[in-house]
Amino acid sequence: MNLQNYYWFFKSALTPRFCDELIKYGNLQREQTALTGGQTKKTQKGKKLDEKDIKDLKQKRDSNIVWMNDRWVYKEIHPYVHQANASAGWNFNWEFSESCQFTKYKLNQFYDWHCDSWEVPYNNPNDLNTHGKIRKLSVTCCLSDPKDYKGGELEFQFRNMDDPTITRTCTEILPRGSIVVFPSFVWHRVKPVTKGTRYSLVIWNLGYPFR
Repeated sequence: MNLQNYYWFFKSALTPRFCDELIKYGNLQREQTALTGGQTKKTQKGKKLDEKDIKDLKQKRDSNIVWMNDRWVYKEIHPYVHQANASAGWNFNWEFSESCQFTKYKLNQFYDWHCDSWEVPYNNPNDLNTHGKIRKLSVTCCLSDPKDYKGGELEFQFRNMDDPTITRTCTEILPRGSIVVFPSFVWHRVKPVTKGTRYSLVIWNLGYPFR
């Protein structure tokens, strides 16, 4: 799919107070090790991760997360998703947001190149909110003051362009409270944090497959 805009951003959209409250709330919850798509599917089937799974995971992703489903968080973020979807010219049909992922990137933690969308729609017949749908729009919110950490750059790679090796550092997300929205099939990564802790919030927004 050719795009005129591969991401859309809002600098310092969230207030410092909101960021502080979300970090405080997230740090009070029980965190868990973040998984990639393959490990997630395995655990959803009731299987345990073996040593190879853990080794593969650490080569691809190393971060800690907390899942959130709080209405006050969605209420704050959703208007920006709708605005970005229209302003960027995507106009994707979407109707449901998955659980918010509060993410901590501590020293040397990272997430290598990946895209958020999977090969096939969700197969959850008992959950009409997700069944038959795919991730269409991804959202990343910067909760940390850039003075509190180093590294952890968000980078994009536009693999359907003439030169798929071209990467772009998303400097627009650096000011605290900034929001970046992008199609879930766009490749991206978070480089290793070299100092401090980088806090972010990620939300995936679902809709039926493209026609």
